[in-house]
Amino acid sequence: MFFALSIVSVLVATTVAASGAANDTFNLKPFKIDLSSKIPRLTELVRNTRLPEKALYPEAGQGKGIQLDFLRELQTEWVESFDWDAQQTELNRFKQYTAVVEGQTVHFVHEKSEDPDAIPIILLHGWPGSFYEFAPVIKPLTQSSTSAARENVSYNVVVPSLPGFVFSSAPPENWTTDDTARIYNTLMTEVLGYSTYAVHGTDWGCVVAYSLYNFFNTTVRAAQFVFIPFFSVSPQELADNNITLSAVQNVTEQRYTKWSTVGNAYFLEQENKPNDIGLALYDSPVGQLAWMGAKFKLWSDPRAGTPPSVLNNTAILISVSLYYLTDSFLSSGWIYEQNPNGFRTVYTKANTDAPMLFSQYKYNILFWAQEYVAKVGNLVSYKVHDFGGHFPGLDNPPELIEDIREMGTYFSA
Repeated sequence: MFFALSIVSVLVATTVAASGAANDTFNLKPFKIDLSSKIPRLTELVRNTRLPEKALYPEAGQGKGIQLDFLRELQTEWVESFDWDAQQTELNRFKQYTAVVEGQTVHFVHEKSEDPDAIPIILLHGWPGSFYEFAPVIKPLTQSSTSAARENVSYNVVVPSLPGFVFSSAPPENWTTDDTARIYNTLMTEVLGYSTYAVHGTDWGCVVAYSLYNFFNTTVRAAQFVFIPFFSVSPQELADNNITLSAVQNVTEQRYTKWSTVGNAYFLEQENKPNDIGLALYDSPVGQLAWMGAKFKLWSDPRAGTPPSVLNNTAILISVSLYYLTDSFLSSGWIYEQNPNGFRTVYTKANTDAPMLFSQYKYNILFWAQEYVAKVGNLVSYKVHDFGGHFPGLDNPPELIEDIREMGTYFSA
């Protein structure tokens, strides 16, 4: 990864040549978001959606689903103050592309650092997220920063949309997260010309990232996770193994216990009947807002929307708008059905010596003690953050940026 200045010009020439080859082989081309023509109908549907005048059971908490008052607040903002054109302009400030890999159209952001020694990294989102989930961290990661072991750390940042999500095409019915990992490795190595790179993943993105970490161990040379593709263990198992938790960890562990008993109904629905919910809400923006907005609200830090969090109502509306306007609510849900064993109960070690870093955010919905994270990779760093939840790219961008930058201490091509 560290090249002598004398060969920089050769590398530039090689990159240009590789880019030309990628254009021909993978139909690589720039991409701009242009969904404004769909906004009038979206607005009409949202405005004309009738909600109950009052909550049926006002004392029921958000654990029973999205609160009526909150949904009505989002509905009103969507119609009266949300400016899609302004948000689209902001999203289009990122350099975006599409490429065709194994017949799949892959949409991705690719922002490069000015540092010739920048580390390539691929950031992988989950559901109900999208590439937008990383919007606050992309540009900062391209900027040089110091670390304990290196003078400068910066990244060439790649953020693809998962297959079937927003601008990436829906995959074949038997498509798995391992298939996604394979085409993403092709994206990084053959389309973009990076011989080695780092990965970060959350939610379903962590399943893909772990597959890359495990199977593509000569190209993936560091990984940072805030989620791993293994279900959390029970409080009894933690106790049986004499694992003591901090106060912050106890909060996260309790949230997992609640999620695993009453909070995973959406998971079972999308795993077993993706068409039921997908078709029922296909042309209902407020329905999609209720289904996904509930997760953004419940899975985030209770302080979401206050600094350092940027996960406010506008962020939720951007996220849901991307799903509705790209007709990807149905196709995104199929990732659950296609990967029934995506999250495992048996902890296994990845087939790699590449360093792995992990961060546990207090209000995430699953919890992993350090002893269990160490079972699945070459763990070199385990952090616990007392602010943030399931969407740290929105809920605590500064800490996620620092967590990812820490990989620069360990990354070696």
